Amino acid sequence: MPLRLDDLAERPAGDAMRRGWRGRCPQCGQGRIFGRYLKVNGHCPSCGLELAGHRADDAPPYFTILIVGHIIVPLMLMLEQHVQPPEWVHMVLWLPLTLGLSLWLLPHIKGCLIGLQWAKRMHGFGGEPDHA
Repeated sequence: MPLRLDDLAERPAGDAMRRGWRGRCPQCGQGRIFGRYLKVNGHCPSCGLELAGHRADDAPPYFTILIVGHIIVPLMLMLEQHVQPPEWVHMVLWLPLTLGLSLWLLPHIKGCLIGLQWAKRMHGFGGEPDHA
């Protein structure tokens, strides 16, 4: 397979990650990455970029837990220190907030990681086969 000039062009990681955060194709920014909640489309419907080669694996849940934990735990501790509410208040407040924030962040983080992989030509996004 001959090397094309497009294969050597720089892919800005920041732009690709922002596009991924919005659930858009990291290459064109138009097509949707996800067909369903976390199900990645095989190809970009707009530019035809093959998206099936991504390898986000366990990274999106890991980063989601890390971020949500760093938001929820300090807020929970501050509420406990200043107000000392009964335990049921903690259950009613923090469980839905944790679940909602996690479910909202997960596809954004996954899209962001797919954008980073595309920008760095990782896992099949560089034109060569991925060796597992």
